[in-house]
Amino acid sequence: MQFSFHDQTIRVNIPDWAALETALKARLGTRQGFALATVNLDHLVKMRNSPEFAKVYAGHDYVVADGRPIVALSQLAHRPVQLLPGSDLVIPLCHMAAAAGAKVALVGSTEMALEDAREVLSAQVPGLDVQLCISPSVPFDPEGIEAAKILQRLEDEGIGLCLLALGAPRQEALALRGRALAPSVGFASIGAGLDFLGGHQHRAPRWMRRVGLEWLWRALSSPRRLIPRYAACAAILPREIAHARRLR
Repeated sequence: MQFSFHDQTIRVNIPDWAALETALKARLGTRQGFALATVNLDHLVKMRNSPEFAKVYAGHDYVVADGRPIVALSQLAHRPVQLLPGSDLVIPLCHMAAAAGAKVALVGSTEMALEDAREVLSAQVPGLDVQLCISPSVPFDPEGIEAAKILQRLEDEGIGLCLLALGAPRQEALALRGRALAPSVGFASIGAGLDFLGGHQHRAPRWMRRVGLEWLWRALSSPRRLIPRYAACAAILPREIAHARRLR
């Protein structure tokens, strides 16, 4: 599945978990960095409105489908992909890092949320080495001096996997910059995944996720912020449906 914005092509180039596991195990095992993004409708809206964000996304090594609408569009285009939400990838990615002996860093959110996430991860993933927890200043500029110092620290301390919980587009921009400044680090943008893990945000019940109603849970939990966002997502669907049909 692919999307086009501002002369940039963004491809969901990892179709399922097996392909992602194969790709990342190879990278982690040989200390080859990477940038992994999890595309959803909100990201498509942002890319439509921002040539810079579209360019950042197009520069990622791996893109997976985070959201049922992306999966549905891929099926419509006869290029099916598996649903791989960023929040669901945190534990499996840490298992891969532990197996490869790769040090892990958590970047984003708040100090308390990161420490709580570290405790949960260490309890659930035997052998995991969470070396760093870094909560950047607010507002955070992924192109600024602070970001450059963070990336240099990750590289200097031999981090193999960095989980970025900064929200889009900051986390993706930092990941792409990291490909130049911290080339041996693997970056995975996982949004609120660490906040969910440490209990600082509450994810939808599992049954709502199974039937595709997580968006409703989130909208009701923060209607003033999220209802306009979901309305913007709905507005781009006709264009993307037409695009998917053309891809057949």
